[in-house]
Amino acid sequence: MEKFDKTTEEILKSLEKTQHDFWNISRVTGEFLYTLITAQKCKNVIEVGTSNGYSGIWIGKALKQTGGHLTTIEFYDKRQSIAKENFKLCKIDDIITPLQGDACTILEYMPEDIEIDFAFIDANKRQYIDYFHFIDKHIKKGGIIAADNVLSHEEKVKTFIDEINQDKRYENVILNLPAGLSLARKISD
Repeated sequence: MEKFDKTTEEILKSLEKTQHDFWNISRVTGEFLYTLITAQKCKNVIEVGTSNGYSGIWIGKALKQTGGHLTTIEFYDKRQSIAKENFKLCKIDDIITPLQGDACTILEYMPEDIEIDFAFIDANKRQYIDYFHFIDKHIKKGGIIAADNVLSHEEKVKTFIDEINQDKRYENVILNLPAGLSLARKISD
């Protein structure tokens, strides 16, 4: 069953053919994120690792349902320009702010008053711990931090998983989706 309009489905299927070249999430992970974001009625989402926009399309389509907004960060300008075009073709560019540059620098200088409902991390695996430290300040109670590749790159993300598992403010579960998805819900400030 197709979830979206014909153009969006065609773009998603096209991007799925180059999944390994662009390090995209699996379709089932995209469907899961879409369902979770709509069920939680998330409004303010941040994504670390735009790549060609595949996960951003799933997130953006969910946010169209909730009336939300996505800010997505990508280091490589070529990937960012591909993502921007895909967002435009899928008619979600009006609710997405693409930022290009070093994610840690961008996150570190995010305005203090920004509250995030949902964060999706899928970038430099060894920096997951750093992304977490910056994002944690902005995740509101009940908000979720999802991180991809926690099983496929287990050793690289170990410090992040160890810390979030020990942080009493979070409940974390690792889902056996392709590549592994950590899902941490902030239960207290």
